[in-house]
Amino acid sequence: MPVDKPFLQDLPNIDAAVFDALTRASLQPQAPSTHAPRILLLYGSVRERAYSRLLSEEAARLLQAMGCDTRTFDPHGLPLPDDALDTHPKVQELRQLAQWAEGMVWTSPERHGAMTGVMKAQIDWIPLADGAVRPTQSKTLAVMQVSGGSQSFNAVNQLRVLGRWMRMLTIPNQSSVAKAFLEFDEAGRMKPSSYYDRVVDVMEELVKFTLLTRDVSPYLVDRYSERRESAEALSKRVNQRAL
Repeated sequence: MPVDKPFLQDLPNIDAAVFDALTRASLQPQAPSTHAPRILLLYGSVRERAYSRLLSEEAARLLQAMGCDTRTFDPHGLPLPDDALDTHPKVQELRQLAQWAEGMVWTSPERHGAMTGVMKAQIDWIPLADGAVRPTQSKTLAVMQVSGGSQSFNAVNQLRVLGRWMRMLTIPNQSSVAKAFLEFDEAGRMKPSSYYDRVVDVMEELVKFTLLTRDVSPYLVDRYSERRESAEALSKRVNQRAL
């Protein structure tokens, strides 16, 4: 047992070389970012008047007013997963945006009690790992949905599962807009309502969580199990006998 880690004396299964006591100081960024938070918005419909797109556009306006740099991916022309090579221009565009973003907003209609295929296809084209980079790990995420009928939370609940699977930091708040066809005017702008106020709440929370975490995200997702595996792999490589 290393003399500088006496707190591990009752933990014989721990690899002391890669185990560290956590400190508050570790969560203080060494060089805080000064650029605007970068937020990518995805929506789940290609209809001409898509309420998920209108809600996403409203969210983008709010985020810009809160000081964010936003990009919105247009899903028109995106092939089905595995129905094209990942060199397809739309796939490359989506993946580059995912790399660029520090946070995301996913907005889907609810169709047959679930998110749409358009929404799922976009998420499925974003890989869990791209070489040594995990495009979505530790990035913040806000989820929203629109419904044609009464309020439901099926789509946002599913989006939360996907966000967790993509190793994202999904914020607690969310938005579900019922009877969305009543909530937007002819110009496509969202009308004043409690639904609109909730969207403002969600975007505020997303920006706060993004500002809190973006500079310390590598530390937040630094895992003991992965450090230990890396140490073991390095040891095997260094100590292997010459062939």
